[in-house]
Amino acid sequence: MDPAETPPPAIRICDVVKRYAGAKGVEGKLALKGVSFDVPQGGIFGLLGPNGAGKSTLINILAGLVTKTEGSAEIWGFDIDRNRRNAKRAIGIVPQEIVFDPFFTPYEVLENQAGFYGIPKNQRRSEELLAAVHLSDKRDAYARTLSGGMKRRLLIAKAMVHSPPILVLDEPTAGVDVELRRQLWELVGSLNAEGVTIVLTTHYLEEAEQLCDNIAIINHGELIANKPTRELVDMAREKIVEVTLDAPIDTAPQDAAFGKVELLDPRRVAITYDKDRITAGQVLNRLQEQGMRIEDVITREADLEDVFVSLTSAVTTGGDQAKETAR
Repeated sequence: MDPAETPPPAIRICDVVKRYAGAKGVEGKLALKGVSFDVPQGGIFGLLGPNGAGKSTLINILAGLVTKTEGSAEIWGFDIDRNRRNAKRAIGIVPQEIVFDPFFTPYEVLENQAGFYGIPKNQRRSEELLAAVHLSDKRDAYARTLSGGMKRRLLIAKAMVHSPPILVLDEPTAGVDVELRRQLWELVGSLNAEGVTIVLTTHYLEEAEQLCDNIAIINHGELIANKPTRELVDMAREKIVEVTLDAPIDTAPQDAAFGKVELLDPRRVAITYDKDRITAGQVLNRLQEQGMRIEDVITREADLEDVFVSLTSAVTTGGDQAKETAR
């Protein structure tokens, strides 16, 4: 695509700083330290980081619940300070917590939310949204009687009453079972297929790897990575080959090219190696040169969890070079 034809980002965050007020005479916590990145239109964008990294602060800034200290942010081209009303109408937020009146029915929850956005009655989509999240049969039940999964789906419908082009999901599958997680992602996938840009925070790294087109990682209030998911996974340099031998051994084999060697049992050895220094075939050759006969081999490719741990550990120990490489 011609760069001139590239659509503007769904969300643009530029040098955003947030320092919370401290006690008298004490400097407040610096939650965000000049974070900058763009969220492309039309995809599923992952925003990852350990607890306390600054993800929720950033989402609350976009939602208008927290005021940033410095920097700028745009939602669908609207500056959140200069065009607050339009910016808020362009985004729907699905929080971690269940937040609606338990004594309202699902239909009333959606109707009330639509009223808050000033949507005329003849333009409201309450029935359509209930059908989309498979809650039509619960239309007139009290919200407090819904199961946890139904409440999660109702939150998504609530965030979509004003038809925003961007939907932010803050830990939507935290604490839910596997079946419910699958149902939620089918729903999110259908919304994305209709053109809604999805921003996802999650602690399930396998989930992020499967779903997200691009991923940004925040740690200690700093952006430490922002790449297409596949590129991020490819950054992992270590691989593991697990070998089953035809006879037991007493000590693990050693070689200068092996990063870590673990004797799982007398006949099974797990060898971690740097793929930039040696290949799996060369690892097996080194073992055979040491007189070992191999019966079976299992290799494990690097995944997002490996990259995540590597990057967040590097930042914790002052790894600026790793941070720059990931950007």
